[in-house]
Amino acid sequence: MKKLMALSVISLVLTGCVNPGKASVQPEQLTSHRFVLENVNGKAVKNTTTPPEISFSALSDISLVNNISVSGAMCNRFSGQGKLSEGELKVKTLAMTRKLCTEPQLNELDQAIGDMLRKGAQVDLTEDQLTLATADKTLMFKRAD
Repeated sequence: MKKLMALSVISLVLTGCVNPGKASVQPEQLTSHRFVLENVNGKAVKNTTTPPEISFSALSDISLVNNISVSGAMCNRFSGQGKLSEGELKVKTLAMTRKLCTEPQLNELDQAIGDMLRKGAQVDLTEDQLTLATADKTLMFKRAD
């Protein structure tokens, strides 16, 4: 009986020490913040006249619990209402201006951010660093405010 009690206590203690894993990013962690793009797939973004950025804001409708407003600019401005669920951000209806940029990198970034947000990107937030990632592209941002 004493052995059974000792085993029970040990298993309870060990259960309390188990790492629950990484928690998913929640919409409230992103809202009211602006992030500036620092690198793409580990390569630094070239200096541009206006730095590429993304920002998030809350939606006023309480029934839209995981929904979040997304806006920003690479070369073109974009905005839409997205859903952040289990660490994935998806913006099905993304509006974007359609001008041609003189900097080829910004044209590529317009295409990349549009595809990522429409199809869904994994979101990670570590201190002041935001990462949006898909199987073939990773965008790393730094909090600007």
